[in-house]
Amino acid sequence: MKHSRIGYLLAFMMFSLLPCFAHHMAVVVNKDNNVGEISSAHLAKILRLEVKKWRDDKDVILVLHRNSSGETITLERLNKMSSSELKSFIAAHQGSITTVDSDEDVLKVVQTMPGAVGLVDVRSINDQVNVVRVDGKLPMEDGYLPH
Repeated sequence: MKHSRIGYLLAFMMFSLLPCFAHHMAVVVNKDNNVGEISSAHLAKILRLEVKKWRDDKDVILVLHRNSSGETITLERLNKMSSSELKSFIAAHQGSITTVDSDEDVLKVVQTMPGAVGLVDVRSINDQVNVVRVDGKLPMEDGYLPH
């Protein structure tokens, strides 16, 4: 009995020392979108609605969460905006941004809309969307997205 308690304690300590990946985001696009890689500078332009078309001339459809701390942190750092600047930007562009409640909802929109792009927690990625490399990196690799 004593050994199992020590084992649980050691396991808890090891997992509590691991970094928290709760805000590691992945850029996802529709399966028909052939964009496999993008620079962080170009992604920032897409997220600021400065780029409105993909290379294949499909309209970019930006899908964001109504409330996601991981996404907010990523958007602030990638776009070099403060929290209030980001909120103001999103409020000013409500008609150009599709907002949803969850990663599941982001994935559903991205799956069904050929030009859609969104950010989801890496744990939500499924095989119904394509994950985009950013600056040559995949999610969870150092330098993928600012977090």
